[in-house]
Amino acid sequence: MVGEIGPGLVVLLGVGRGDDAPQAAKLADKIAKLRVFDGEGGRMDRSLLDVGGAALCISQFTLYGDVRRGLRPSFTDAAEPADGERLYEQFCRDLEGSGVPVSKGRFGARMSVELVNEGPVTLLLEA
Repeated sequence: MVGEIGPGLVVLLGVGRGDDAPQAAKLADKIAKLRVFDGEGGRMDRSLLDVGGAALCISQFTLYGDVRRGLRPSFTDAAEPADGERLYEQFCRDLEGSGVPVSKGRFGARMSVELVNEGPVTLLLEA
């Protein structure tokens, strides 16, 4: 077991070519404050910070897989591994710095990720 959390969010983080530290900081802040948890009356109006949730952050370069041409994904839009790891680690530090407990996967590793998805919410965020 590399990382685990209780209630919170699983963040699959893709780092693309040209992404930078200010974008990582902006995305971390947005995720910490994103109102996706139910509050009064069942409305999504509470954030990770509001509910005391944690984040499980998994590096996921395959989010940049492009299959518009052919049948094999191209990952040319994904950041080089060294850049991807640097920004992944920066994002995790920024998120933790905002007050969200962070657990991480292992960068570049093949992992089995298990989650319980409560509710119909899966979002794609870009900074």
